[in-house]
Amino acid sequence: MSALAPTLQAFFTDRLARQRHASPETVAAYRDALRLLVCFAAQQAHKSPSQLDIADLDAGLIARFLDHLEHERGNSVRTRNARLAAIHSLFRYAALHHPEHAELIQRVLAIPPKRFDRALISFLTRPEVEALLASTDRSTWTGRRDHALLLLATQTGLRASELIGLTCADVHLGSGPHVSCHGKGRKDRITPLIASTVATLRVWLAERAGSPSDPLFPTQRGQALSRDAVEHRLAKYATLAAHGCPSLRTKRISAHVLRHTAAMQLLHAGVDSSVIALWLGHERVETTQIYLHADLSLKERALARTTPPATKAGRFRPSDSLLAFLESL
Repeated sequence: MSALAPTLQAFFTDRLARQRHASPETVAAYRDALRLLVCFAAQQAHKSPSQLDIADLDAGLIARFLDHLEHERGNSVRTRNARLAAIHSLFRYAALHHPEHAELIQRVLAIPPKRFDRALISFLTRPEVEALLASTDRSTWTGRRDHALLLLATQTGLRASELIGLTCADVHLGSGPHVSCHGKGRKDRITPLIASTVATLRVWLAERAGSPSDPLFPTQRGQALSRDAVEHRLAKYATLAAHGCPSLRTKRISAHVLRHTAAMQLLHAGVDSSVIALWLGHERVETTQIYLHADLSLKERALARTTPPATKAGRFRPSDSLLAFLESL
C-alpha cells in the first residue's frame, strides 16, 4: 500500500473525525469529492486506487480533474470549487506528515478557486405565496401537513434540512411562541412565530399527536420527510398554484426560494440586515446583502428620496481628429 492510502484514511479518521469533529454532511461531501479524485487519478495513472502515491496527484492532474468535473460531469463552478476545497484540506493535512512532497503539495494548494457570476436570487411575492399555500388540499391529512410546512417555511426561512429535522418538542406555542432548530454549522437558534403560523401549528400538533421526539412533519409511516420529498411536494404545489397565479410559471420554486422569500418579507418590513442575518443563521452579515441587491423596489424607493442634480444634458465632443477617431471605435 502506498503513502496516499493511509494518509487519506487518517485524514478522515484523525483530522475530520477526531480533531475537527466534522458533521456527517461535511464527511459525506469530502468523501464524494475525494472518491471522484481517486477514481480519476487511478484511470489516468493506470493503477488501482490503493496503489496510487501522493506523487501521482500533482497539480497538473488536479487541474485536469477539475476540468473533467466541469466539462464531462457537467458540474457547476460552485461544485467545482467545493471539490477543490476538499482537495486543499486533504493536502494541507498531507503537508504535515509528508514533508518530502512539500513542493508538490504547495503547487496543488496554489490552485485557486474559479470565479463565477452570481445571479440574482429568486423569491415569491405575497400573492404568489398565498397562491402556493392555497394549492394544498387541506381536506386530506397530507395536505394539512404540507400547508403547515410551507407556511412555517415562508415565515421562518428555515433551511430544508432544518425543516425536516424539526421534532414536536421544537415548537413552542405558549408565551413568546417560537421554533428552535439545530442548524448549519452546529448553531442552535430560535425563530419567533406570528399569530397565523401559531394557529396553524397548534391545529397540526393536535392532529399530529406525536411524542416530543417524533418528527414534526412525518410521512404517512411516521418517518421524517426527506429533502427530495419536500422538493417533490413543493414542485407539485407550484404547478397547481400556477393555474391561478401565472407569474409562478416563470419561477423555479424550491425550499431555498421559500427561505429567500422569508428574508425579503423581513427586508420589506424595514428589518435591519444584521437582524435578518441572525434570523436566517448566516455566519456573516455580508451574506445577507444579496437580498438588498435583489430587490429593485427598495432601490427605486431610495432613488425617489434623492434630489437629482440641476445639470443640463451634454455630450463630449473631441477637439482633435485623432481623439474623434478613437471615440468612434
